[in-house]
Amino acid sequence: MSAPTDSPVQRAPLEGVRVLDLTRVLAGPWCTQLLGDLGADVVKVEAPGTGDDSRQFGQALPVDGPGRDSGFFLACNRNKRSITVDLNTASGAALIARLAAESDVVVENFKAGGLRRFGLDAASLMPANPRLIYCSVTGFGQDGPYAKRPAYDFIMQAMAGLMSSCGQPEGAPGGMPMRTGIPTTDLVAGYQATVAILGALIQRGISGQGQFIDAAMLDSSVCFNATLAQAYLITGQPVARQGNNNPIASPSGVFQTADGWMVVAAGNDRQFTQLCGVLGTADLPGDARFASNMLRVQNRQALHALIEPVLQSQTTDHWLPRLSDVQVPCTRINNMAQTLADPQVQHRNLIAEVQHGSGVPLKLLRSCLNMSAHQAPLRAPPQLGADNAAVLADWLGLDTGAVQSLFAAGAMGAPGKPADTAR
Repeated sequence: MSAPTDSPVQRAPLEGVRVLDLTRVLAGPWCTQLLGDLGADVVKVEAPGTGDDSRQFGQALPVDGPGRDSGFFLACNRNKRSITVDLNTASGAALIARLAAESDVVVENFKAGGLRRFGLDAASLMPANPRLIYCSVTGFGQDGPYAKRPAYDFIMQAMAGLMSSCGQPEGAPGGMPMRTGIPTTDLVAGYQATVAILGALIQRGISGQGQFIDAAMLDSSVCFNATLAQAYLITGQPVARQGNNNPIASPSGVFQTADGWMVVAAGNDRQFTQLCGVLGTADLPGDARFASNMLRVQNRQALHALIEPVLQSQTTDHWLPRLSDVQVPCTRINNMAQTLADPQVQHRNLIAEVQHGSGVPLKLLRSCLNMSAHQAPLRAPPQLGADNAAVLADWLGLDTGAVQSLFAAGAMGAPGKPADTAR
């Protein structure tokens, strides 16, 4: 997407903001990647030799040795620099403290209180840098009976109620709670942490003071229930699983066609009337059972029994243009190949090719932050420790000899046991 010609690109929103990234896996890295998209200088701190655990998750780049990073890692670490620091050494912990003193934002996702033993928790670092914004991303928050527990997306989807509303209805074939295919709770926690950091930066611009941010996956995930949670608060009744049917609109669900599956979402009376016109069932809007959306929801099974055979009589390609022409929302159910080849996705230039540090061409999804006065950068996720010398020179003014001394002291290159990185 290009910026309008009357809105020249200005300096990046977070240009000059230094972010010390002590996170790994997904929720934290997703947050810091967004800050990098907005122009912050994000320095990712990783354990020597191993790096972020997610570098070894699943499918990987077709290279040997260092740089054979996984698709998981590549998806959430663009626009960052990488340095290696061993927190288990006194010199390594001291180096992080020095970097934090020069930072605007520190983001970490150790278990609650996990960095205290290294002297790198908020209470230890903020007195030396009162302007510091310190964001701790954890599973359950800084306090409460679960604060010390580790947390993963699957656990959080179950605990926060998300799985209870996903899946086929109770008693239906295959009826059981289901998780989402993507790690929803990690991603929403990362987004919420980013929003809080941006708010804290704005507030610091007014007060001159930093602050601590307690970003809990549980909080983000429970609040992500949004309308379903509010429905319970009003009625006292948990929302039952509806499968692929929209619980508050009908007909709005997945329907089989002659050659596959499609989604039709007629969310109001006008769309329902237009849908029936295309299907050749123009009498249905006059049926008392289907006279309003609320009635159609109540009589969903009867309505589906009337329209499903019609949709099954023709192919998806037959129905899509006819329904789209009368403004009835609909789509085929795409796999990832179809999604990324879709004409609208292609038009939006969501995929770009960059050069990975290993020399391999790398296709990445770009930032989806479309701003008329800021074009988000797109730099390949860094190789492990690729920016050791550059970061220490830029942030601390250290020369080559000083950097070599840190390596000799074991602060950056010793293969010692990594710190406990569980959330």
